[in-house]
Amino acid sequence: MANANFEIFHNPRCSKSRQTLQRLLDAGIEPTITEYLTSPPTADRLRAILDLLGLADPRALMRTKEAVYGELGLGSIDAPDALIDAMTAHPILIERPIVIRDDARAVVGRPPENVDALLTP
Repeated sequence: MANANFEIFHNPRCSKSRQTLQRLLDAGIEPTITEYLTSPPTADRLRAILDLLGLADPRALMRTKEAVYGELGLGSIDAPDALIDAMTAHPILIERPIVIRDDARAVVGRPPENVDALLTP
């Protein structure tokens, strides 16, 4: 696992994100930490993450209870590109944390134990 590269899309104010990061650190992994609220992924990167997660519908990665979701009327939008654009413009809409291993596998760390699936080759 020493040669594996991990990245976490992290929000330090989120307890689940902190717990997931700690779980990685406890496993001896020092991931690249991307604070996605200040450095949001591009639309193309978000599409790649959705593919890694096996999610066809971008809404499956959205925090639909965020106020901005309702304010933008995203519940009535079906166009995947429009949902992705909303997430890149308003990264608070992106579910967290997302952990990626070797740009080949990914999980959402909700619950933090989900990250365990990435700890084995």
